[in-house]
Amino acid sequence: VVKRQKVDRTIRTIGTIEFDQSKLATIAAYVDGRLERLYADYVGVPVQEGDDLALLYSPDLYTAMVEYLTAIERSQASRLLDQSRLVMLAEEKLRELGLTEEQIEEIRRSGQIQARIRIKSPQRGTVIEKPVVEGDYVKTGQTIYRVADLSTVWLMLDLFPDDASAIRFGQEVEAELDSAPGIVFTGRVAFIDPTVNPRTRTIRVRVEMLNLDGRLRPGDYATARVRVPAIPRDVVYDPALAGKYISPMHPQIIRDAPGKCPICDMDLIPTSQLGFSDTPLPDETVITVPRKAVLMAGGNSVVYVETEPGRFEIRRVTIAALTDDLAIIAGGLKPGEIVATDGNFLIDSQSQLAGNPSLLDPSKAPEYPPGPLELPEVLPVVLSGAAGQMLDSAAQAYFEIQAALAADAEAPRVAVNQLIQALSQVAASGAIRDAELLQDLQTSLDAAEHLPLSLDTARLALRRISHGMLRVLNRYRGPQTAVSLFHFYCPMVPGGGGDWMQADPELKNPYWGSQMLTCGELVRNMGQTSSQSVDVLPTIANPFDGMPLQTLEAGDDGEGNAATPHDR
Repeated sequence: VVKRQKVDRTIRTIGTIEFDQSKLATIAAYVDGRLERLYADYVGVPVQEGDDLALLYSPDLYTAMVEYLTAIERSQASRLLDQSRLVMLAEEKLRELGLTEEQIEEIRRSGQIQARIRIKSPQRGTVIEKPVVEGDYVKTGQTIYRVADLSTVWLMLDLFPDDASAIRFGQEVEAELDSAPGIVFTGRVAFIDPTVNPRTRTIRVRVEMLNLDGRLRPGDYATARVRVPAIPRDVVYDPALAGKYISPMHPQIIRDAPGKCPICDMDLIPTSQLGFSDTPLPDETVITVPRKAVLMAGGNSVVYVETEPGRFEIRRVTIAALTDDLAIIAGGLKPGEIVATDGNFLIDSQSQLAGNPSLLDPSKAPEYPPGPLELPEVLPVVLSGAAGQMLDSAAQAYFEIQAALAADAEAPRVAVNQLIQALSQVAASGAIRDAELLQDLQTSLDAAEHLPLSLDTARLALRRISHGMLRVLNRYRGPQTAVSLFHFYCPMVPGGGGDWMQADPELKNPYWGSQMLTCGELVRNMGQTSSQSVDVLPTIANPFDGMPLQTLEAGDDGEGNAATPHDR
């Protein structure tokens, strides 16, 4: 059964566990010398901050210590300022050679000269590189160890741009490892690359994950999944982030009140700045069918809809998104219809063998749900000023085209030009701001380009124009269309969608003309009665106000040149 429901989709991908680059440390030699002892003698050994890692013998260090103690002795024997300055310079030289304050103080206290220095770990972590062995002679700046703090790791994901656009900073990501079956690890998005990889056409996304138990090992693969709304939204609701403050660099740092990040010392920011709502949001519902009900091949997507028990008809559908189990339908179905989920391949094969519309050739398949276009019962808003005049102008041009097609005549070129220009000006006026209605205007404009081609093509184009304009005029009117507007429907139009509008109640079918001029039914009188009240918007400044409508004679573009639909 076709349903309307709230649906989230899950983005699934494979990522790799990598070191947190902000928690890597390189331990290098501060001075030339020989490694007499390596206390961390293998890769993988855990170390703590301040642990001894190596013992380095250095003649340069011995010389610096002698200079330091000599400067102290001279300073004690003489209270000259220059002697004190020499002591400070000697201390600074020892610091540059890698000695800590504690080691310098020990030399001062004991007065003993040591030619060896103990190299200590600057942070807790795990030794991940040890390119030297005991007895090696190292030069200043040469790497002895690399240490990584594995308490946090990065999960690196490569997402396609359409998936990456649904992800936001701070969003929760779940991951599973083959080496830890049944355990779900969680992290939060810390960075989304602003560029697309030109080779893979993907976007890099970094997820920061806590790893206090050490189960996440850099280099391992992880299966990641992210839940996002099926229909993209500017604001989402996450209970864990509602009304919270988060670090702009470390999304694992979440607090109830403003403050500083303990890692980077940056100010915490409200999660509302990142698109997270402080309160639950109303559910947005979409039309869905089971995913296996949809047959797809190339650009074709079809379903088989039950018309009566045991009988099915093919229907072309537009897919907005796919989830694990559902297909989200943007057009072609309505809630309550029944679709085939098992045996639809068999139905399609039989239809193909019989020469009927099928998945491989659905050109004759219905593109619209059965029955007239369903419009919500709302009180339309009457637009005043230029926007209302242009809307009435578009409707008047439409009525002329409808009447011509009903008389088996081609669409008048002047009326076509008037319709295109009026719809363009309504869209540009800013009076209509609803995104879906603006899309309906654009759909009508695109279809209007095909009106002059032939009578059959014009009748096909009229369906799309009628559907788009009916949706717009159901919400907005001009002064004239607010009084007189009738919605008709013909069930005999091939492929469905046989809706049209007239300014008078005398039915004249534009899709069949003289063949079935009176075939159809009145769906609704959309005109306002005297008992109804309407809201009138203030006059809207229109950049096109005062411009005369340009009408072109057939075959003329206004400059004496031959015109085609693409020239307009």
